[in-house]
Amino acid sequence: MPKQLRAAVIGLGIGRPNGRAIAANPRGCIVALCDLIEPKMDEFEKELGHPVKKFTDYRKMLREKDIDAVFVGTPNQLHIEMALAVIKAGKHVMVTKPLGHAVAPAIKLVAAAEKSGLVNMMSLSARFSPECQHVANLIRDGRFGRIYYAKARSMRRSGIPDWNLGFIEAGGGAFRDMGVHCLDAAWWLMGMPRPISVTGVAGAEFGPRGSGFWDFRCPPKSFYGRYASDDYAGGFIRFEGNIGMQVESFWASHQPEDFQVELMGTKAGGRVFPTPILYGTEHGAPHDTIVKLPKALPEQWNAIAGHFIDCCLDGVKCQAPLRHGMMVQQMMEALLRSAKTGREERL
Repeated sequence: MPKQLRAAVIGLGIGRPNGRAIAANPRGCIVALCDLIEPKMDEFEKELGHPVKKFTDYRKMLREKDIDAVFVGTPNQLHIEMALAVIKAGKHVMVTKPLGHAVAPAIKLVAAAEKSGLVNMMSLSARFSPECQHVANLIRDGRFGRIYYAKARSMRRSGIPDWNLGFIEAGGGAFRDMGVHCLDAAWWLMGMPRPISVTGVAGAEFGPRGSGFWDFRCPPKSFYGRYASDDYAGGFIRFEGNIGMQVESFWASHQPEDFQVELMGTKAGGRVFPTPILYGTEHGAPHDTIVKLPKALPEQWNAIAGHFIDCCLDGVKCQAPLRHGMMVQQMMEALLRSAKTGREERL
């Protein structure tokens, strides 16, 4: 195994922060880029400061023998197809959230990835954030006791993406785009309990009318007229052990912007973002503890890249495998199905 991981990036949207972090790691190097828009690759190549191979067809890129690992950062609907091709080419793979656009192909991908023996990982910026990692350490130390309930939400005022149709067409939507972040972070902090049932509501109240788009912009009707997913979703997930989670995600709303995970434990409760706060009772009096995290802690993209590189080069056990992404996908799709049927979905 080489001392430096030679990585490629497919999709130069979310691929940029992930690619930057891999390149910034002394044991990582970006050797190839793939995007349909060639100027994007030229621009990122200049930022990297060294020549890279550039492709508009990921299948051709995967034939290159000097690529050890690939980051997949395309629209949801293409994740599984591309990740399967990466695995088939014998390369380690990291996929941006969500794992895909549906459960059945996600299961197929996870089975292939685990059978291959290659490193397979989700890039999860909320889970790997300094705030989430610190709270996870406190939970492992027993500070919270047993966590029995959580609330997770992602709230935007006017934040429907207007730069790629994949976001708003079938298989996209607010819940798969932003709800996945708070859902995954809360579920992971709770110890990843097994889901039993989900009930939810979802719809699109802003996007199909051409409102609620990013920074209050109004895209042409040729764009928003193809809206075929949710711009809000919310619901309740029941887990084994009488554990529950309330989750909601809004791309657009008449509410202040917010991203939060709240935890209720038998010894303490807390909020994770943007500054962790612990709520407890000491000697009969309430104690609220604000955690001031050092600025020297690695930010999420560097933490993700560092862990992926350690997994690939050193055989470290992956803390965010594609299987986790598949389980979160199952919960998301169950909530969206419940919204359509009006019934509770059993898992």
